[in-house]
Amino acid sequence: MDLILRNGVKIPEIGFGTSLIEGEECINNIRQALETGYRHIDTASVYRNEKEIGKAIKESGIKREEIFITSKVWKDSMGYENTMNSFNNSLQNLQLDYIDLFLIHWPKNIDKQLNIETWKALEDLYKTKKVRAIGVSNFLKHHLEIILENCEIAPMIDQLEYHPGLTRPETIQFCKENDIIVEAWAPLGKGSMLQNEDLIRIAKKYNKSVAQLCIRWCLQNEIIPLPKTTNLTRMAENRDVFDFTIDKQDMLFINNMELFASSTMNPNEFGDKK
Repeated sequence: MDLILRNGVKIPEIGFGTSLIEGEECINNIRQALETGYRHIDTASVYRNEKEIGKAIKESGIKREEIFITSKVWKDSMGYENTMNSFNNSLQNLQLDYIDLFLIHWPKNIDKQLNIETWKALEDLYKTKKVRAIGVSNFLKHHLEIILENCEIAPMIDQLEYHPGLTRPETIQFCKENDIIVEAWAPLGKGSMLQNEDLIRIAKKYNKSVAQLCIRWCLQNEIIPLPKTTNLTRMAENRDVFDFTIDKQDMLFINNMELFASSTMNPNEFGDKK
C-alpha cells in the first residue's frame, strides 16, 4: 500500500533500511528484500552502499518506476554546491536517472544558514525533476521552523528515530500540522524493543512478534517504518502486518512508554553529534 505526499507522489508505507550493510552482503540483502516484496529502499551517501544497491536494483529486473529510492546528503557535504555534487555522486552510484526522495541527513545546529543553503539545493533539484520529492532527516520542530520560514517548497518528509519509548510528540504533531509525512528509522529501537516485557506481552495477544507489533504501531500512528534486517525470515515477517489491528488501549499504552534510555541519544537533542 502507498501513502500520498503533498505533491501527489506515492510512497510505499513500509520501507527497507540499509545502514551498516555494505559489499556483497548488501547486494544479496537488497536482492532478497526486493524478492520479498519491498519496493521502498532507504540509503544515504554516508552508508557507502549506493553502488551495491544500484547493482541489486539493476539486476532485479523490476521496473524502475515500481521502486522508490531514498538517499541523503551527509553533514560534511552540506551547502549549495556541495549538495549538488553529493546528489550527482549518489545518482551515479545508484545508476539511476532520478532519485525518488532526497533528504538532508542531519541538521546543523551551529550553522542555520547552511541548512537553508542546502535546502535551496534540494529545491532546485526538485524543480529540475532530478528528484520526485524532497525532505529532511533528524530535524526537530525548531529545525523545521527555520526551513519553513525560508523555503519556497516545504519539506515533504521528516525521517526520525522513532520507536516505543521515543515518540517525539512535539515534532510529530508539528509535521502533521504542516503536511509533512514522518518516517521512522530504527522502529525496533535497534533491536532493544524485542526484549521489552510489555511489548512481548502485547504482541502475544495478537499472535505476532514484537517486531511486527512495533511496525504495525508505526503504521497506525501514520508513520512510515523503515525496518532493517539481513535475516530472510524476519524480512518477510516485517511486511506481514496488515492482518491485525492494535486496539485503542494497547496503542495508548505503547504511545506512552518511557524507554528513552534505550535510544542512542537524548530524545530532546539532535544535530552534530553523530
